Amino acid sequence: MNTVKLLTSLQNLSTTGARAVAPFYLDGVPHLAIPQLAKDLPATPAKVEGGDSNVPVLVFRWSGSAFVESFQIPATGSEDVEPFWIGSDLYLAVANLRSGAGSYELNVESQVLRWSGSNFELHQSFPTFAAKQWRAFEIDGRHFLALAQGVEEPNAQPRNPSASMIFEWDGSHFQPFQEIESVWGYNWLYFSSQGQHLLAYADHKAPSRLLRWTGRVFETLQVLDGDGGRAFCAFNIGESDFLAFARLTGDTVLFRRSGERFEPYQTLSGPGGREFAFVERGDARVLIQVNFLTGSRENPKTDLSSHVYQWTNGEMKLVESFPTKGATGAAILHVGSRILVAVSESLSAAIRFRTDSHIYELRV
Repeated sequence: MNTVKLLTSLQNLSTTGARAVAPFYLDGVPHLAIPQLAKDLPATPAKVEGGDSNVPVLVFRWSGSAFVESFQIPATGSEDVEPFWIGSDLYLAVANLRSGAGSYELNVESQVLRWSGSNFELHQSFPTFAAKQWRAFEIDGRHFLALAQGVEEPNAQPRNPSASMIFEWDGSHFQPFQEIESVWGYNWLYFSSQGQHLLAYADHKAPSRLLRWTGRVFETLQVLDGDGGRAFCAFNIGESDFLAFARLTGDTVLFRRSGERFEPYQTLSGPGGREFAFVERGDARVLIQVNFLTGSRENPKTDLSSHVYQWTNGEMKLVESFPTKGATGAAILHVGSRILVAVSESLSAAIRFRTDSHIYELRV
């Protein structure tokens, strides 16, 4: 590993059960939205799936030297937020996993909010079942919003639509466009490769897969082996297209495109993978992988090392590791000439939700 550290800790953010980090810019000022799953219930045993779901999405604003809390958005057991623009309008999609405290309801509403100039106001509500992530993307002027959702548990019965779904903007609202084969959806990534529009879908139980846009619908290009799918990161180096695939229950692997398929290229790490961030500056190519937990939900280990890789001699070389506690998200923010990395953390070593998230500076 490097003797000179690439990551320098800048700031702790007070969060509880933070599940993602989503940067966006308002009037050129960097903002950071952090959804939160739960807060700790007093005098109750520590439990990964416990806590009080009545916690807000936090929105931080860059003050010039640090992130300060700007406002809160009411939410219930939120797993993800996705900022996106349609024309001159800024929207924020919120994926709510559940409601309740002690006993829980997975059939809840998730929302798309619209920025009014002073706050985010409800634009559209969706009945969802254990919603995990929204992903907004555009193809040839058409605006899509993909929802990853669902869970397979003995006592979890869907009354709301439970399949992962792609919606399309009709000019004023999002309408169902295409249902995706799914069981326990977690994540999406839209990217292009060799002139094709691709959509990667991660599922915990059903096969994770790569979908290709035909001009009419998304069709399966490739099914990926293994369960526990969590996240993807796509990038290009030279003439090669790469795709990193994080799995909670298996290896996190880097794939390289070969013809119509992405083939395994390099194993990055073992179980625990949750999310990525990628940045390039000059000749440097850096991939950050954050890890959530290992073990079982009944006996988890959340104080893990997350990793920084740098492209060196034809591979992603592990150059640095840093401690995280139930890390769930990572995102890059460009602040002037500085590169900042936001990392959301959700569970302490004692399996308590009250755990700081962190801001780092990356020097490459």
